[in-house]
Amino acid sequence: MSGFSNITAVILTGGLGTRIRSLVSDRPKVLAEIVGRPFLTFLLDQLASVGARKAVLCTGYMAEMIQVKLGDGYKSLRLTYSKEQEPLGTGGALRLALPRLQSDPVMVMNGDSYANVDLHAFLEWFLKKDSTVGILLTKVKDTSRYGKVVAAEDGRIESFEEKGGNHEPGWINAGIYLMKKKLVAAIPAEKPYSLEREFFPGLIGKGLYGFRSETEFIDIGTPESFSRAEAFMSRVCG
Repeated sequence: MSGFSNITAVILTGGLGTRIRSLVSDRPKVLAEIVGRPFLTFLLDQLASVGARKAVLCTGYMAEMIQVKLGDGYKSLRLTYSKEQEPLGTGGALRLALPRLQSDPVMVMNGDSYANVDLHAFLEWFLKKDSTVGILLTKVKDTSRYGKVVAAEDGRIESFEEKGGNHEPGWINAGIYLMKKKLVAAIPAEKPYSLEREFFPGLIGKGLYGFRSETEFIDIGTPESFSRAEAFMSRVCG
């Protein structure tokens, strides 16, 4: 497999964005204007920059607005859409998109966060590992908001600690995954299901690894982080 040119990327864009509804009320949060452009386009730029050609957008809340805004293509990317009729969670939305996944492995990205990571290095690491799922991990000063990921020296994930724990530095799930297609097929279909709370914890000891990268990371899920996004994206992608 030659890099990302044959890999289907999936972006999860169906979140309701309730915590920032007071700031972004007229559109899904992935279309929130950051530096004068929809936040989602930064992720699409990241994919285009590594030569990706196919992206599936898992939509839900205000789905039509995303499709109208982006259409069927963005730079080198051909865009297709997988629309949930009712909220299915991150896992359920990914499972719904299974018929549109044309590669093995596939890459999955949260649509409301950005990690300034070397995706080529992540893919190369994953292909060399005897792993079924690789989670991008990044280091933060306070893991309490995100939940902590504990991994062995070789990257094998040992446990997930819930949000709201100790205010201490550590590794967190940065919202980009590489996984074998058979794992997507194993997700329960047509029901709400969470990758973070249900799927990944169930894979501990079954080929679940974390790729440690002290990359710069931001999400736009809370008013506090949203307020920092403008300066962050200007600096990282300016």
